[in-house]
Amino acid sequence: MTEAEETVKAAPSVASLEAEGEIAADYVEGLLDIADLDGDIDMDVEGDRALVSVVGLKGGDLVGPGGEVLEALQELTRLAVHRQTGERSRLMLDVAGYRERRRAELTKIGMAAVDDVKASGEPKPLKAMTPFERKVIHDAVAAAGLRSESEGEEPRRFVVVLPA
Repeated sequence: MTEAEETVKAAPSVASLEAEGEIAADYVEGLLDIADLDGDIDMDVEGDRALVSVVGLKGGDLVGPGGEVLEALQELTRLAVHRQTGERSRLMLDVAGYRERRRAELTKIGMAAVDDVKASGEPKPLKAMTPFERKVIHDAVAAAGLRSESEGEEPRRFVVVLPA
């Protein structure tokens, strides 16, 4: 095996992603019990990551302003998975459909930036975003046939949409 082959890890199997989802679901369910919140847990595998969703939950307490609480819960859940598996997790946590709604909003923002860049021919920097938000923007820009890059340092990392 070449050095390059050794550094590239194989994509996780569906079975390992389902196992991550089970661990994460148990962890989140425990958090809901502690907080005395009612919600159901849905698990899925989307691409190369496990997706755990809390559905049927009322109120935005577990999402927080701008998704800040959700991001923190996701990191805690990833740590819980890592503790049990020894592997870094790319698990995605969603609460009450927040990420799906946010994905739609971000896609619109990305498409508006694409339109601006196509019209002006100039790069367009966007505001600072979370890794999830930047990924959605990058995907929307790529789907429209343009390029984008992330610049800056966390928590002020942002996307720049570039001309073709």
